[in-house]
Amino acid sequence: MTASTPQLPLRDELFLLGHNDDTGQPHVHRQALALGMAGAVLIDLFLAGRIALDDARPGGHQRLWLHLDRPVGDLIADTAIASVRYANPAPPLRGWLTWFADDLYERTRAGLHAGGILRHTTHRRLGGLARGDRYLATDTKWAVVARARLRYLAVGRDQPDNHTAALAGLVAVLGLTEHLYLDEDTAALTAQLRAIAEQHHRQVRDITTAVDAAVGDLATAAYR
Repeated sequence: MTASTPQLPLRDELFLLGHNDDTGQPHVHRQALALGMAGAVLIDLFLAGRIALDDARPGGHQRLWLHLDRPVGDLIADTAIASVRYANPAPPLRGWLTWFADDLYERTRAGLHAGGILRHTTHRRLGGLARGDRYLATDTKWAVVARARLRYLAVGRDQPDNHTAALAGLVAVLGLTEHLYLDEDTAALTAQLRAIAEQHHRQVRDITTAVDAAVGDLATAAYR
């Protein structure tokens, strides 16, 4: 990563990797992506020392609690902190992910647009009868840098930092590996990214596992 390209929050990088650079179309179901971004919010808060999980009930059944009740200066992250602060009883991990993901896609997109990272355009579809909205990155460097960090990890060029290792795990569970535009075999690369994520903090792995299970629940519900 160059000095001129600051590191975005994990949820923002996941949003950008989850969309086609040229069309702005999501690669996966929006709600599945939102679940991944909700997990990303929690992971960032864990890495910042704000949120922790209890140890009593693994497998996504742990409850969230505040480790340090102090804002981080990010609207979405601070909203997540407040949701844990005022919850009684403490919210379960899986339930919180589903609840917080409800409008997270739109909130994240709005934040990226307000920050100048996305630009809004309109286009005609259905033979010009309907107008569609499209959000495209103002500069592809954001997604390119994130993909490059994942590639360097996969080929062993870099040691996994906490942020990128977490991104690797979320990309793998959301099925976004094939959209990294890398030359490696998709199945092998996915396995490599999962292996990198498995080296992470246990609580980060628990959050990623809970995202995986919640996305699975979403897919199951679609076929009922």
